[in-house]
Amino acid sequence: MITKQEAEKVLNENILSFWEERMVDNENGGFYGRIDGEGVLHPQSDKAIILNTRILWTFSAAYRYTQNPNHKAMADRAYHYICDHFFDSEHGGVFWMLDYQGEVKDPKKQVYAQAFAIYALSEYVRMNGSEEALELAIGLFELLEKHSFDPQRNGYFEAFAQDWSLIEDVRLSEKDMNATKTMNTHLHVLEAYTNLYRVWKDEKLEEDLRNLINEMSTRFVSDKKHFNLFFDDDWNLLSDEISFGHDIEGSWLLAEAADVIEDDELIQKTNELALNMADAALRGLDKDGGLMNEASPHGLTDTDKHWWPQAEALVGFVNAWQLSQDERYLIVAASIWQFTKEYIIDPAGEWHWRVTRDHQLVTGEDKAGPWKCPYHNGRAMMEVMERL
Repeated sequence: MITKQEAEKVLNENILSFWEERMVDNENGGFYGRIDGEGVLHPQSDKAIILNTRILWTFSAAYRYTQNPNHKAMADRAYHYICDHFFDSEHGGVFWMLDYQGEVKDPKKQVYAQAFAIYALSEYVRMNGSEEALELAIGLFELLEKHSFDPQRNGYFEAFAQDWSLIEDVRLSEKDMNATKTMNTHLHVLEAYTNLYRVWKDEKLEEDLRNLINEMSTRFVSDKKHFNLFFDDDWNLLSDEISFGHDIEGSWLLAEAADVIEDDELIQKTNELALNMADAALRGLDKDGGLMNEASPHGLTDTDKHWWPQAEALVGFVNAWQLSQDERYLIVAASIWQFTKEYIIDPAGEWHWRVTRDHQLVTGEDKAGPWKCPYHNGRAMMEVMERL
């Protein structure tokens, strides 16, 4: 099984060092937008809000563990770049995409992105107590409750134009269904509100976080204890797709949210659900110890092993062991870690995006980019350091 010392070494020497050494854009500010799967830097790639907020979260969180001044400097750099370039001074919220010089390229207000900004800003507050960052996070929370929350039917709508008016194409990415209420966005609003509550014990925020825990625990969980992924405005289910990575990630994030609220009844409920969802995610565990990507009720649909489900599975199954003291969860976590070391971690720095079921490396995906960031794997290493 992975040890605290091994996790700390991977965090510092494989993940954080890669971003410090290869992704800082000293010419145009902030961070480069992309390094491809062959390790080639694309200095004129667009700069995504998800990449930048995940860098901010990761280095803010890392500094609390490492006390390395270089990690604090990276967090400060990310914070100031986001404040200077991504915030919309006219309508509020953060833009989706900038060009490489920091000019707005796509001004839409994706709720997923607002959530990650709250998550990252809250972590920055945890690092240094910044009142300014807390005010920005609270402002984003208030915007989501004003524009995204559906007071008639509950839940959060997916995306808006720059001025928070409705848009037709609300997809998070080209791979996603054009659905107005999605598990993925709700999961990360939950994650954001959980972290904000750590630094701002607001009554309204607690009420909204409790509502999210309830929605995620009921409406979004199927009878088989997998997440339901896509809904329309009226909560009609639009897909029977299963995402094993999201199942195991959601299992521990729901338990974490209840812990932060410190409600014993809610903790018991989410802990039980976490174990059920961990068991459901085991359906995606392959013989080699890796977690496959997706399925339907009829069988596997994507058997590739992506980097982020391995990271989330490591945390999720360690969490399941902590809750149950059942050694079989630790055995699973150990198998996932062995697979990750053998096939996913790149000795040259960072983790590969994915490998096929027969362990062929897929190099057509980014090593760093809008969706390939230090957050899943960096967070997994920090969670393991804390839990073990």
